[in-house]
Amino acid sequence: MDQNTSLADLRHSCAHLLAAAVKSIWPHAQPTLGPSTAEGFYYDFDFGDEKISDADLTKIEKEMVRIVKSWESFSRREVHADEARKEFANNKYKLELIDEIVSKGEVVTLYQSGSFVDLCRGGHIQNPRETLLHFKLMSVAGAYWRGDEKNTMLTRIYGTAFFTKEELGGYLTMLEEAKKRDHKKLGRDLDLFTFSELVGGGLPLWTPKGTLVRDILDDFVWKLRKEKGYQKVTIPHITKKDLYETSGHWAKFEQELFKIETREGHTFAMKPMNCPHHTQIYAHLPRSYRDLPQRYAETTMVYRDEQSGELAGLSRVRCITQDDAHVFCRKSQIATEASSVWDIVDTFYGAFGFELHIRLSFHDPNNMSAYLGTEALWQEAEQALEGLATQRGATYEVAPGEAAFYGPKIDFMAKDSLGRQWQVATIQLDVNMPERFDLHCTNEAGEKERIVMIHCAIMGSIERFTSVLIEHYAGAFPLWLAPVQVALLPISENHHTYAMHVAEVLQKHGVRIEVDCNARSIGAKIRLQTLQKVPYMGIMGDKEVSADAVSLRSRSGQDMGQMSVDTFVQKLISEIENRT
Repeated sequence: MDQNTSLADLRHSCAHLLAAAVKSIWPHAQPTLGPSTAEGFYYDFDFGDEKISDADLTKIEKEMVRIVKSWESFSRREVHADEARKEFANNKYKLELIDEIVSKGEVVTLYQSGSFVDLCRGGHIQNPRETLLHFKLMSVAGAYWRGDEKNTMLTRIYGTAFFTKEELGGYLTMLEEAKKRDHKKLGRDLDLFTFSELVGGGLPLWTPKGTLVRDILDDFVWKLRKEKGYQKVTIPHITKKDLYETSGHWAKFEQELFKIETREGHTFAMKPMNCPHHTQIYAHLPRSYRDLPQRYAETTMVYRDEQSGELAGLSRVRCITQDDAHVFCRKSQIATEASSVWDIVDTFYGAFGFELHIRLSFHDPNNMSAYLGTEALWQEAEQALEGLATQRGATYEVAPGEAAFYGPKIDFMAKDSLGRQWQVATIQLDVNMPERFDLHCTNEAGEKERIVMIHCAIMGSIERFTSVLIEHYAGAFPLWLAPVQVALLPISENHHTYAMHVAEVLQKHGVRIEVDCNARSIGAKIRLQTLQKVPYMGIMGDKEVSADAVSLRSRSGQDMGQMSVDTFVQKLISEIENRT
């Protein structure tokens, strides 16, 4: 068993331990589901009218420590559904799960440790009292049963667990550092974005500084795409439902769509993705094999009706700005076109110092009902992506069940400065949508030839990627990305005219500057700009005026000495152009 699977088993075992402790303290509580997650585990409970808060976590942890001492193993029993119903006669949630298991023709299994019995498919450690020692309960939150807001609101208790005390300690230290880097706090402190109750949750409003950051990132992506032969297209933000019925999105995501009813009785939807629209740009003209590939790019917002409880700053929003692109090509062109996208991804993420890891997200052959198309089409598409990864000499992992519903994908995973892993760019190979929209070209023999479609997002969601960047840099963006690159700080009113002269010189070279002419002390000005994480501060008094220079200071507090304005300009231009 590999380490990742073992860690998942450890955490799922800890979820059982949590449920046992909760039942010991609150016998009336009804446990529901308790899976492991990438960060730890959780368990959802129905406490009835009783309210549980973070203040109760220490009490629960102490009970977990007491109980685990008697847990020698997890014993598995296959039982008849009636026996399971008798075991959980007072738990309506478990009874619903039992009925679901039976309806699928699956075996009902119970796992027992000590006196605690739970309905479970499995995935546990073998010696809990020796291994299940290093855990921490993190928080309490609300969660609807089965994620449906029409169902009962439950109490979710989050926790984490590790094999060693050192691993747990390191993770908790990382979380403390992450709190300091929280993009929601830094976004407010640095005046990058805001939210308004009048506008609504999950709908960020970008300030001038935040919009600058977005535009710089998007311009960088477009520059790389333009070099690879992409062309910009523009589509509307709404569509008739017919488009998404044809693509398959309506059946799959109807509950997540914002719908519009027209005066004439037609149903439209706010677009949750762009690819169906782009198919219609391809299809509006007859295409010869000589016209391919067609490469379309567009940065535009899409809209998804996320539940309020799942919204989280820029990480989970209802309006998502996608730097989206689609390539329509022949099967023989897949490797070249996908490799070209890969080149863009490497260049873009290299500018931020991210080390990328490759995950091939494939379909689950045991659950074909979750996907469009046939098993044969999926295998063909997956072989093409795996062949590309091999051709490029990439080390990769295969993740069955992680594909999009219409096709497999290459997911690029990046670790930030805290060691947290994020899924960033994607390359998705789609053989299903060309089938559904009958997309083809005329080949050399004059016959119709089915084409394929490559979906490629570099940032994916600008909102989410910006949240990752803010936390990666702790708000201290590199010079090329910083909304204000230089703050000019005249010591007194006598130096204002010189400061404005230097500002004019810098602006002529495209440097983004701010001049602080307020009547505050130079120390106060430096503190303010340091808190705003401006990369450079140019301090100017009598000596600097007479020397046509600035005294340079970095946001880290480094005194860089006096530098002529011309030398300073060249330094800035070099750092900006090289993205250092």
